[in-house]
Amino acid sequence: MDRPKLEVGDVFRRYGDAYRQQQTGALSIAQRRVMSAIELCRTAALGSHREHCDQCPYERTCYDSCRNRHCPKCQSLARAQWIEDRQSELLDTQYFHVVFTLPEEIAAIAYQNKKVVYDILFRATSETLRTIAADPKHLGAEIGFFAVLHSWGQNLMFHPHLHCVVPGGGLSLDGDRWVSCRPGFFLPVRVLSRLFRRLFLELLQQAFDDGQLHLFTALQQLQLPSAFAAYLAPLRQAEWVVYAKAPFAGPQQVLDYVGRYTHRVAISNHRLLDIENGQVQFRYKDYRQDGQQKTMPLSADEFIRRFLLHVLPDGFHRIRYYGFLGNRYRQEKLERCRQLLGMAVPATEPPKDYRDQYEELTGISLRLCPVCRRGQMIRIAVPLTPACESPTLRDTS
Repeated sequence: MDRPKLEVGDVFRRYGDAYRQQQTGALSIAQRRVMSAIELCRTAALGSHREHCDQCPYERTCYDSCRNRHCPKCQSLARAQWIEDRQSELLDTQYFHVVFTLPEEIAAIAYQNKKVVYDILFRATSETLRTIAADPKHLGAEIGFFAVLHSWGQNLMFHPHLHCVVPGGGLSLDGDRWVSCRPGFFLPVRVLSRLFRRLFLELLQQAFDDGQLHLFTALQQLQLPSAFAAYLAPLRQAEWVVYAKAPFAGPQQVLDYVGRYTHRVAISNHRLLDIENGQVQFRYKDYRQDGQQKTMPLSADEFIRRFLLHVLPDGFHRIRYYGFLGNRYRQEKLERCRQLLGMAVPATEPPKDYRDQYEELTGISLRLCPVCRRGQMIRIAVPLTPACESPTLRDTS
């Protein structure tokens, strides 16, 4: 894939200072930190090192990355490492992709209470999947899965939803056998939707009763218990969106496909088309019209505002693991799953150099000399001193 001509960092560098001045007092510390990190990513401000070719006189300066999890340039290697870590956890069975989406009325509350509501979303989703799967009327098994939080749609508007990837089966409740789903069918989405709705609203009401929700501006009137209850009442009858995508073609496709979801940010640099005259234009898919590719123009201020909608709370884990993939008993339960599925123990390989991971992921070599195309670029050990030190660039990945 060719290097993008425009970057989100270019938007921030060109229009970010004016936006900060206009939004004085409105931007959170986390949002300011993300803006600064993306602006300075791979510039002299973060430090650099020299590399030289072992076959010709070519040398170059390589600037260091910000490593912020919201930065479009810093996700390729993190994604490659995640895929490598998950490789040994693949099971020889079908896999399903299930998506849980919050209604627009809940999204408004979520934006003002990200950590609380995102945690509720994870909890309600995990309890829904595990409860229905454990029911003998459906599967009667302990399943394992991971869930990835996304908060955006193609137009960068706030749209919180969870992508869940689930093996098509699980351990019997006594742990003595593997219980498989029917081919091409995981669990009934209507049943999932109804339980998800009930669990989520119960947890949200509990958070309100415990004083965990902070409601202001247009939602300030919901601070009254009667108003909050009235606001939720229609949602108890509405259909909540839970849908299962077509099952994956095989276990390997899971990582190839889902790897694009796990470390995705609100918009990739490759979607940017133009940032001139105070406007940003980018490509997007209009799913209301069969995923047609369209161009969206936004003012630079509106583009920055939408991008910053998706900054996560510090320390928040946007990928979580459940059931037999839960961190506490993952290895022993995966070993039991492999035994019951008749799988060989996966071979352990030494960790790969980040440059090898990058080349496997992108097809682009970070070692090959771009001038002679024969030599290998060798890093000169002594790093160059950063042009500045900034406490705002604390890694949030």
